[in-house]
Amino acid sequence: MSFSEYFPSWDKLTETEKAKLSEAAVPKLINEGTVIHNGSEDCTGLFLIKSGQLRAYILSEEGKEITLYRLFEMDMCLFSASCMMNSIQFDITIEAEKDTELWVIPSGVYSSLMQSSAVLANLTNELMSTRFSEVMWLIEQILWKSFDKRLAEFLLDEANIEGSNTLKMTHEKIANHLGTAREVVTRMLRYFQGENLVKITRGTIEIIDEEGLRER
Repeated sequence: MSFSEYFPSWDKLTETEKAKLSEAAVPKLINEGTVIHNGSEDCTGLFLIKSGQLRAYILSEEGKEITLYRLFEMDMCLFSASCMMNSIQFDITIEAEKDTELWVIPSGVYSSLMQSSAVLANLTNELMSTRFSEVMWLIEQILWKSFDKRLAEFLLDEANIEGSNTLKMTHEKIANHLGTAREVVTRMLRYFQGENLVKITRGTIEIIDEEGLRER
C-alpha cells in the first residue's frame, strides 16, 4: 500500500496538497527499541505508520516512565513535530516497540499546508483531541483505579495486541508502561499467580484465566 492509502482524509485534499505531501514524505524503517523522538527540542516531523508499533511516554526527573499511548498501523503522530505546537509544555519520548515502517513528514511542509488547508487543520485538531482524551483517560485510571485493576486491564490489552495469552514481557517493562516500580508489579503478578489468573516464568507471563482477569 502507498502513502496515500495510509494518510487520513486523503481524498479530501487538493491535488496540490497531495503532491506536496507525497513528495515530502520520507519512508523509514525503525528497529525495535530505537528512540525516534526525544522531547520538545527534537522536532523530528510527523510520523505516519505503515506497520509496527510505537510507544509514546513521559519520563520523570527520577527516571520513572509512564506510557501515554501507543501508535499502530495507519496512526499519525503529531507530538514528534512539537515545534508546530507552541502550547505543548511537556516532553514526550517516542520509541519503537516493534520493528516499524513509517513515513516522516517534515514539520515545515505540514505546517505550511495546514495554514491554507481546512482539511489538514481539522485533521490536526481531531488527532490532538484524540491524544489528549487518551491522556485524560490515563490520568483517571491512575487517580481512581486500584493497581490490581490497572494491571489486569493492561495484561488483557497486551494479549489483544499480540494475539496471544502468552506475553514475553519483563516486570520492568510493565512497570514502565504503568508508571510504577518493578517491585510493585512483581508483587501483584505473584498475587495473580496465587489466584490462578496467570503463570509467571522468566521473561514470560501467561494468562490462564482470562475471564478472571476481566472480573477484576
